Amino acid sequence: MENKYYPHLAQPITINGLTFKNRVLGAPMSNPEMDTLSQMRKEDIAFHEHRASGGLSSVCIGLGVVEAIGRTHTKELTLYDPMSLPSLKEFSKAMHRQGCNAVIELTHGGKYANARGHSDAEEANAIGPNDEVNSAGVKVRAMTDEDILQVAESFGKAAALCKEAGVDMVLVHGGHGWLLHQFISPDMNKRTDKWGGSLENRMRLTMLVIEKIREYAGNNYPIEFRMSGAEFSDGGYTVEEGIKIAKMLDGKVDIIHVSAGVHENPEVFGITHPTMFIEEGCNAFLAREIKKHVKTPVATVGGFTDIDMMEEMIANGTADIVEVARQSICDPHFVEKAFCGQKEDIVKCCRCFTCFYNYLANRTYACAFNPVVGNEFENKFKRPDTIAKKVVVVGGGPGGMQAAITAAERGHSVSLYEAQSELGGQLLAEKHIPFKKNMYNFVTVLSRRIKKLGIDVHLNTNLDADQASQLNADVIIVAVGASQIIPNIKGIDNPKVVTLDAIHSETPQVGQKIVILGGGLVGSECAIYLNGLGKDVTLVELKSDYASDASFMHKGGMESYMKKSDINIILNTYAKEITNNGVLCTTPDGDVTFEYDNVLLAVGMRANQKVAESFYNCAPRVYKIGDSIKPGLVVDAVSTGYYKALDI
Repeated sequence: MENKYYPHLAQPITINGLTFKNRVLGAPMSNPEMDTLSQMRKEDIAFHEHRASGGLSSVCIGLGVVEAIGRTHTKELTLYDPMSLPSLKEFSKAMHRQGCNAVIELTHGGKYANARGHSDAEEANAIGPNDEVNSAGVKVRAMTDEDILQVAESFGKAAALCKEAGVDMVLVHGGHGWLLHQFISPDMNKRTDKWGGSLENRMRLTMLVIEKIREYAGNNYPIEFRMSGAEFSDGGYTVEEGIKIAKMLDGKVDIIHVSAGVHENPEVFGITHPTMFIEEGCNAFLAREIKKHVKTPVATVGGFTDIDMMEEMIANGTADIVEVARQSICDPHFVEKAFCGQKEDIVKCCRCFTCFYNYLANRTYACAFNPVVGNEFENKFKRPDTIAKKVVVVGGGPGGMQAAITAAERGHSVSLYEAQSELGGQLLAEKHIPFKKNMYNFVTVLSRRIKKLGIDVHLNTNLDADQASQLNADVIIVAVGASQIIPNIKGIDNPKVVTLDAIHSETPQVGQKIVILGGGLVGSECAIYLNGLGKDVTLVELKSDYASDASFMHKGGMESYMKKSDINIILNTYAKEITNNGVLCTTPDGDVTFEYDNVLLAVGMRANQKVAESFYNCAPRVYKIGDSIKPGLVVDAVSTGYYKALDI
């Protein structure tokens, strides 16, 4: 029966005997962490089951490495080790109980093996198309014919292991700069033998790998092949050669999964994993062009968050399948919600890289909007029953809203007090900023949940401690946030000096020439926003780098934008005085005056500590959350709000 909301996206598809219940597949994501033997823990499987729980037709674990020399870090499935079998079986069972197909990505790091500190560079070695030294200083040895045959055999044996474990399909990674792509790429493959030169030669290893998988796992075992539709790098291939690659794969594999770029190239990383500064759907054209030339079902991938866009891509023939990764972490139930007519309750990923950054830096996952991420295993178990209490939440930003929702879902009587006329706090300011629109969407979703739960909301109410004491609450959660810092600079009271509120409207209340004081994350994003509106922007920062408080993942996306923009970035500089003629700044080269129509202050935020502390004795239990403790990111506010509410 056709789904009345998303008839194309909800339509099942059968591929080499395997039926996918809809056209939304979970793109590969690696494990949050592994045990000391590099096997999956229950916590890792719970992470993937969380993604599977809300309607995806399959979930793929990324980076299943087929031989030891191909490892790039410690979070990979060691598919060359038979002891991987038990945890692979547990993964398959977890997916199947969610009505979801289990998929494993097969890969080999090639020349990038050991590039992330898996072992000491002096002791490490790697193999690849050529003799070279990789970016981590590891010596790479050009593969012999024997090496190449061994690798192909390893892919085949790994596929057989996955099949034995009940995994429904394997995804062969032939893109993003890993070994198969290293051979396919004219930029990375400099060989002159039968494994290099012409496209036919460069594809020879890939075709051998597919042949070996068929030999070991059988012709009726589905193979998905992930390729970069174009490399977007100097010397790399374009979509025209991407089409030729796909035509060689046509009929040999069961899904052609079209991604983009070279993962290890910093200039291209933000295309492979689209940042918030890039238009959604930026890579879909690659799948669209390739699909015109092949009969094999084509999948598209690349930071999709908009369910209507996904439906349209299937409807208009851009692709047969849409694959998502980050969106399935942010809201694992987004598919189920869409198909049930509850699109307005979908939390859209804002592509902030909180998940990816925590994966690399902290060896876990996290999500700015989903506080369960990183704690999926614990959240599988029912919380102990609690006696209903009277809970007062002071502050209606994202942290306070999440706290109110969680407390109400636990059966408590909740009242929420907000000084402004609308819930949402600082995220309301993102409404008119194109690359932050999904942050605004997040608080609109929370607002609807609050209304649905019947939470008692008091807007335009600046609740103080005396008033709170009269409410006889059992618990008060203080989420009064932070206030913008006004620096002590001569002339700061000039009427042309404005705070962030000036740009938080449909038409920013600023002139053409803008000097931004403060080049941290907030100031830098303001610069990008105003530059996109055609403003002349000068960004003044005291430190030696801009956006130094941003994660390196998000910073990379900003750098890609900044390089193409005409934003004037002035570092190691502080403002001495604001006059009618300009902002007098001390730079490493002496004093300089920057002309302006408006000066925008973005030097930071300060927690409303005194206000928060005034509530300490107003109830038996008082908690501070989010920016009331220390100005931070959305993930901090949402997470502390969620878990403090669970503690009640």
